[in-house]
Amino acid sequence: MDRVPRGAAPPLVEVVVPVYNEEHVLERSIRRLHAYLTDEQFPFTFRITIADNASTDRTWDAAAALAAEIPQVQAVHLDRKGRGLALRHVWEQSDARVVSYMDVDLSTGLEAFLPLVAPLITGHSDVAIGSRLHRQSAVVRGPKREFISRSYNLLLRTTMAAGFSDAQCGFKAVRREAAEQLLPLIEDNAWFFDTELLVVAERAGMRIHEVPVDWVDDPDSRVDILRTALDDLKGMARVTRRALSGALNLPVPERVAKAQLPTGMKRQLPSFAIIGVCSTVAYLVLYLLLRQVSPAFWANALALLITAVANTSANRRFTFGVQGRRDALRHQFEGLIAFLIGLGFSSGGLALANTAVARPTHTVELGFLVVANALATVVRFLLLRVWVFNPRRGRAAADLPTPLPSEH
Repeated sequence: MDRVPRGAAPPLVEVVVPVYNEEHVLERSIRRLHAYLTDEQFPFTFRITIADNASTDRTWDAAAALAAEIPQVQAVHLDRKGRGLALRHVWEQSDARVVSYMDVDLSTGLEAFLPLVAPLITGHSDVAIGSRLHRQSAVVRGPKREFISRSYNLLLRTTMAAGFSDAQCGFKAVRREAAEQLLPLIEDNAWFFDTELLVVAERAGMRIHEVPVDWVDDPDSRVDILRTALDDLKGMARVTRRALSGALNLPVPERVAKAQLPTGMKRQLPSFAIIGVCSTVAYLVLYLLLRQVSPAFWANALALLITAVANTSANRRFTFGVQGRRDALRHQFEGLIAFLIGLGFSSGGLALANTAVARPTHTVELGFLVVANALATVVRFLLLRVWVFNPRRGRAAADLPTPLPSEH
């Protein structure tokens, strides 16, 4: 690892800019960031640290030159890739009161940086994040990234009860004392680092402050959307397992300790999950078979329809304990409405596959479908529980007064 030394006086705020093969934009972005931070609008002392993740171009040369020229800039070179790895390395060694980071493309408006770090400096909050999904944010990006971002954050809220709105905006800050507690508990060193940081912080009862941001999509972004989405799903499953097993070893806030699942859900979730896994396997097999003789859209629709009918029947009997033929037709009809919602998600996934990848293979299509169907599964369970098989609907109908016979 190479390092251009820092100055002697510790700053109040350290800004890390992780980079990989960014020589074309690095100098322009760092000079723009430095100009903003030296302006009178940012009143705190600062340090900018360029963290080079094993770049193979001349990024390190550019970073070293900037560090040699500008007193408030330092540069660090790591031999391995990984945004999370770069942040972990710099944050662990920082002597600043607040550690932060932002993407090198500066897609997030810099005017939000002072509102981001101010609550941490005053001690009001422990973690601060920029949110592109805040109602006051102004965001310019294509429908593909908008769909993926909103779907991912919806998954976090529904499956992990996340209270934050935007897990992966590249614009975050943490009090150093909080970072010292959180970093040893975070396993991911790549893109899921952001999400894991927030989930663990929330689990620890830390205060998370959100700042609406102006954000413009970088058309030159080289993020592998499919691989990142699948890695994020794996990360969510891993963190959930650790939380349930107690491996996070964090003090649980009283409000979390006293929280209980809604009545019946503790029994329903395992059954729904088992049926869901079986249905997903059947769906994928059917899709691959039908894909040999029909276009992707029709193969997807027919495979979903067949498995949706079987899924509704199985959940009716085993998950929600409904027996007999009464309301069976209504249940299937309403289950089909949930199916149509799932079809919308999975069709959107196929559309994204064809937008993101020229002539996607069947394996790539399946990857996008898995992500889309994960979101559709969460929505389907909620619909089945609160609408299709809601026992209150049956009780409400039974409580209606019987009409008097006509006198005519």
